[in-house]
Amino acid sequence: MSALGRVVRSGVGRRRVQTVVIALATMMAVASAVVAGSLMVATNAPFDRAFSRQNGAHLTAEFDPAKVSTAQLTATGTLDGVTGTAGPYPSTTIHGVDDQGRQTPAMTLVGRSDPDSDVERLDLKTGRWPTKTGEIALSESFEGPAFTLGSTLKASDADNSPTLTIVGFALSVGKTADAWATPAQVRALGSKDTPVTSQMLYRFDSAGTTSQIAADRKKLAAAVPSGALLGSQSYLDTKRAADQNAAPTIPFLIAFGVLGIVMSVIIVGSVISGAVGTSLRRIGILKAIGFTPREVVRAYIAQALLPAGAGIALGVVLGNLMALPLLEDTETVYGTVSLTVAWWVDVLVAAVALLVVGVAALVPALRAGRLRTVEAIAVGRAPRTGRGQWAHRAAGRLPLPRAVTYGLASPFAHPVRTLAMLLAVAFGTVAATFALGLTSSLNEVAAAGDPESRNDVSVFAGGPTIGKGQHVPAPNTPTPAPADPAKVSAAIKAQPGTALYYGVAQEEATVPGVSGTVRVTLYDGDSSSGSYAMISGHWITGPGQVIVSSHFLETTGTEIGDTVRVTAGEDTATLRIVGEAFDTSDDTLEIHADIADFSAVEPTEFRVDVKEGVSPTEYAEALTAAVEPLGADAFANSLSEQDNLLIVLNAMAALLTLMLISVAGLGVLNSVVLDTRERVHDLGVCKALGMTPRQTVSLVLASVAGIGIFGGLVGVPAGFALHGFVLPEMAEAAGTGLPPSVLEVYDALELVLLGLAGVGIAVLGALLPAGWAAKARTATALRTE
Repeated sequence: MSALGRVVRSGVGRRRVQTVVIALATMMAVASAVVAGSLMVATNAPFDRAFSRQNGAHLTAEFDPAKVSTAQLTATGTLDGVTGTAGPYPSTTIHGVDDQGRQTPAMTLVGRSDPDSDVERLDLKTGRWPTKTGEIALSESFEGPAFTLGSTLKASDADNSPTLTIVGFALSVGKTADAWATPAQVRALGSKDTPVTSQMLYRFDSAGTTSQIAADRKKLAAAVPSGALLGSQSYLDTKRAADQNAAPTIPFLIAFGVLGIVMSVIIVGSVISGAVGTSLRRIGILKAIGFTPREVVRAYIAQALLPAGAGIALGVVLGNLMALPLLEDTETVYGTVSLTVAWWVDVLVAAVALLVVGVAALVPALRAGRLRTVEAIAVGRAPRTGRGQWAHRAAGRLPLPRAVTYGLASPFAHPVRTLAMLLAVAFGTVAATFALGLTSSLNEVAAAGDPESRNDVSVFAGGPTIGKGQHVPAPNTPTPAPADPAKVSAAIKAQPGTALYYGVAQEEATVPGVSGTVRVTLYDGDSSSGSYAMISGHWITGPGQVIVSSHFLETTGTEIGDTVRVTAGEDTATLRIVGEAFDTSDDTLEIHADIADFSAVEPTEFRVDVKEGVSPTEYAEALTAAVEPLGADAFANSLSEQDNLLIVLNAMAALLTLMLISVAGLGVLNSVVLDTRERVHDLGVCKALGMTPRQTVSLVLASVAGIGIFGGLVGVPAGFALHGFVLPEMAEAAGTGLPPSVLEVYDALELVLLGLAGVGIAVLGALLPAGWAAKARTATALRTE
């Protein structure tokens, strides 16, 4: 073992470049695998895991306390199929006002004396639980600059409304409430407009489908007096939204994971194969002095596993460090807590990496073991006689300098090594092409999901806007009455610099076949400049038309060309579906129609485009002076920031692509080093005949240029095809289709540049050995055999 150990240590020490390449390649492959694996675990059914940890409620039910007693509600826990209950908790709705005088959206406030319970055990993210009157805990989604620990919140805008101090932020996976206080506090906040109800949380033995939840709800309604059950919320609605966030990342991570695994196999196999190919004489000497074929195989596998082991250890550490920031963003996206890299991910990745390295090294190591002693010593480092001669003859006919044609023909002397280098460059180009397309598509998704930001200026006719950074009123300042839309429209039309504008209104509507309400956005005028991207069909062109989302079509079983009856307020209209919009705003069913179909509705917002050369900010300031006396407000739009999910995906794409390209470059570096060392005597002869250092560099770089070009020609179409496959899979997982603008993100110039990226990867990998070859002294090279 000591003799074998000396051989292994000597081989690792002598082949420093191969040792470093194996260590770095495995380090980057393992780091990317840890990042991808940890994020895949974090995004694999995050709602289900968090819901199970909290023992979440399958159904949240609101009861009228005037019609059902506490004892009757408690008795519902014994119904057939009910496996757990919590409550009844007093519940009401508040319209809070923060300490800056800004009114919050309506909040469901529930009275609980403790975050822990048999059903829906809340996770206290920061702070503590409210224990006395005047304290409140908010949902963790509210935590931010507006609300921090110690800040205050008035229960309403009334002068005598109590002030509540925020003492904590909690997470309810099932979204059963927006805020919590003591039961006494909640009862004290009840009023005629916001009466106190009784909230019950239920778990059932069968609650996996909508029909099962509906059957469970029917049991509850039958067990209490008629009319006592005011409403209910199924956990499936919340689960669907969470799963739609998580599901799109899985195909993306699988694609990069497969690329990383394949590239690591190629690089490690190429390195060990090259080590065997350049050590034939050494292998023959080892056998001549008594080493058995099995010992030779073990020696060469060990020479791969030693640097690989160091690279794997460093890769696990690096992967954990890189994964933590991404996991923090993932925690924000999915509403989970305490996300860390699972220990078994580190262990599994390390074990698989060792196995991959071992298998990749086994084939060339077996070749070393099978070599006959005399043949190995006689052949030495020399390539097989006559190999690649036809390539030299063909290249010699090209009208190029001899150093360049010599380099272009060189790869044909080692076809296996050249193939490994070609695959490394091709996969690096695939990664770059796929990542560029993915990033462009995700940015297009962000723009398509926020069409109103494409207009230059927004005007709100419902009084000064809160939270837009402009004209925030002082506390207790009464909100002005809504402005007259006709007067606001006239002011916009008369304002110098107006190019075009249209009005917008939103109403709650009902559609037969859809439970609950849908949100209908109505447009007054030509709204094409702010239209949603269309998956199919066309945008609204006049009355009688409606645009719907993929979710709406799926829910209602309708398709383009069908008609739906929409009731908004006192108006009912039968509208024809003319388009399927790419609407990613939230999980709410939303439709879009012309305001002319609903005569009782008036615009509450106007979106304006200014003329070319007009500053939107200056225009908005001038328009504000004109519409503010009317009770309206105007401000310039800016492109909305990408949401957290897109930031996570963009960050992962950039990180994993950089790693894969680096691994490809290392593969080229190793192959060129081996090739240059094998030909060091030939280079000495060329230098003795007058080859300059610059020509030597040209020779070495030309030897990889053809590989880079061919790798780019193979990699760009493959990356293009991978993008075309993965994006629809991500969209299908999210429950939507994709408009052409999201898929057709490549242009001809980008594809050409991506093709040249293969050349760039090959040249960058060859620069270092090219410089070494150029600096080598002629006499030294001639003496080297």
